[in-house]
Amino acid sequence: MPAGVSWPRYLQMFGASMMAMFVGAECVHQYYRPDLSIPEIPPKPGELKTELLGLKAREETVLQSFKPESGN
Repeated sequence: MPAGVSWPRYLQMFGASMMAMFVGAECVHQYYRPDLSIPEIPPKPGELKTELLGLKAREETVLQSFKPESGN
């Protein structure tokens, strides 16, 4: 009995923790949307540019909602 619990309880908790880890990794993968394409010629040091597409879209939405209205 690992960790002082029965084998069925241990396997149940192990399965639940593995599933939570995989679901969390998938959520992060979907939020950040990594570029998985492999270029034929690798970029030179300093040329690789990445941006967080989900974060950029959310920031634009937030900034637009807080813009002061002109004409007051």
